[in-house]
Amino acid sequence: MEFNKIFAAVLLAGIIGMATGIVADILVSPEPLKENAFKVDTSAVATAPAPGAEQAGPSIPPIAPLLAAADPAKGQALSKACTACHTFEKGGANKVGPNQWNLVDAPMGHKEDFNYSAAIKKKHEEGAHWTYEELNEFLAGPKAHLPGTTMTYAGMKSEKDRADLIAWLRTNADTPAPLPSPDAAPAGGTPPAGGAPPAGGETPAGGSEQAPKSGG
Repeated sequence: MEFNKIFAAVLLAGIIGMATGIVADILVSPEPLKENAFKVDTSAVATAPAPGAEQAGPSIPPIAPLLAAADPAKGQALSKACTACHTFEKGGANKVGPNQWNLVDAPMGHKEDFNYSAAIKKKHEEGAHWTYEELNEFLAGPKAHLPGTTMTYAGMKSEKDRADLIAWLRTNADTPAPLPSPDAAPAGGTPPAGGAPPAGGETPAGGSEQAPKSGG
């Protein structure tokens, strides 16, 4: 008898619960909204880039307007941070990076006695040169400007420092390359106007093969 009473109580509770649900559905019939009552503005939410997509870095202002007033003496002082990896005198030996004599307007990666990275070798095959703008963009951020470079330098953020350094590099040549017009903004890496680049130009100084590893 006790077992029957317990079973009847459980059964009755289940019936009451089921009946309550049916009655509730009859009394309350919610309708789903066609659109959210509170709209969230997602226009400012950044979307993740697609796999393999390249993100454009910040644009680098042209260096030509600053070169006319640049100070080579300050550039030489900045270059002292590069001497652990490079030499700058004529006929100087290669270190971790190549000798940097006669650099400005020289072809990229042309020294036969230095093993450049694949990135520089590709630039050489494309006929790229160390123009003023190429040096400017490379010095601002080597790995951002030339992915695949073995240059370990993080980059010289000051435009004035880059102008001073490039102005000094220009003087390290038998015949310094002509200064660009202050209004000129040539594409980086294009061959210099007026014919072939000066002989013996080296790739810029840095952690291993490229532009000067100066602080800035």
